[in-house]
Amino acid sequence: MVAPREGTSQELEAAVQEEEDAGHMQADLEQEELEPRLRDTPEDISFEAAANTIAFHPSQDILAAGDVDGDVYVYSYSCLEGGNRELWSSGHHLKSCREVSFSHDGHKLFTVSKDKSIHILNVEEGRLVTRFSKAHSSALNSLLVIDDHLFATGDDGGMLKVWDLRKGTDIMEMRQHEEYISSMAIDENKKLLLTTSGDGTMGVFNIKRRRFELLSEPQSGDLTSIALMKRGKKVVCGSSEGTIYLFNWDGFGATSDRFAVKAESIDCMVPVTENVLCTGSIDGVIRAVNILPNRVIGSIGQHLGEPIEQLAKSHTGQLLASSGHDQKVKFWDISSLRSMVVDDYRKRKKSGQLKALSCKALGGREDFFADMREEAEAPKEEQEEESDSDDSN
Repeated sequence: MVAPREGTSQELEAAVQEEEDAGHMQADLEQEELEPRLRDTPEDISFEAAANTIAFHPSQDILAAGDVDGDVYVYSYSCLEGGNRELWSSGHHLKSCREVSFSHDGHKLFTVSKDKSIHILNVEEGRLVTRFSKAHSSALNSLLVIDDHLFATGDDGGMLKVWDLRKGTDIMEMRQHEEYISSMAIDENKKLLLTTSGDGTMGVFNIKRRRFELLSEPQSGDLTSIALMKRGKKVVCGSSEGTIYLFNWDGFGATSDRFAVKAESIDCMVPVTENVLCTGSIDGVIRAVNILPNRVIGSIGQHLGEPIEQLAKSHTGQLLASSGHDQKVKFWDISSLRSMVVDDYRKRKKSGQLKALSCKALGGREDFFADMREEAEAPKEEQEEESDSDDSN
């Protein structure tokens, strides 16, 4: 019997170890390929028809959307690639769904439609719980959930109704506007309900005493949207003319300030902080706007060439969602806006290019043409700076 050479067993062990290491490396690579990529924002959600309205769940990563065909969809969303998932859909409305809103506890979803009906659905299953089939005599256009029992609706004819779920009917019905009610807001005491209308006025209604208070002086163009800012001390209204109107709280009759945003219109808005809000326009651009000092800070994103219908802020405050005529709901990272401070004395840049405030905005790091545009605009800005210095001399 021949004794084995001393190096043979060591060589075998090394070869086995090499194979094991290669196997582990291969397994790690395969695992990396299987694991979905983490994105900055969830992927776009595409629909068969344009979504008129969107709303975020108050405590979960869930989004609801209603489209022009009357269908309502509820999705769970995630920043993981391929992480968005349709939970359920409902086709109970006969015509366009114009507004969706979750109850404050997140258990119910309210929807209103051009078919004049109000539906309340169970969020977990998508089951229809309550239906008001002929809620208004005109097509419904706006909706505001006030508390656990009360909600308000506005229609195309200017009619406002406040509903009490405990009684199963409306408890207040007033028509003070001559045109459609576009948007509504309420103060933190749930006392004064504010409405904007296509007649160019803002309405003030005391829902505690169930009475009409006043209409503001009419503005040029439709008032399309409303938000409370500066801890409720300022009321901000957007208009179809691209102007933002400011009212003092308790000074609702006349505007305290106004400024034109370089947009064809302001069709929707959502507050991000006490000072900053985002607006959506017919030109498809989402602008971040600071209130007092009044300034357009930059662009959050865009639906290229397609009007924006609605904006919504997520329950964490990190994400903004937008729905447009391109039949998509897009998500944007707005975390940078939380810490943004606008310097009252900052020199205004004359460049026509909006500053990109998110990586997906035109000019952001995911914009392929950003570098080329910056190079083209650089000489233009240099010329403007020269002309500014000439003016000062």
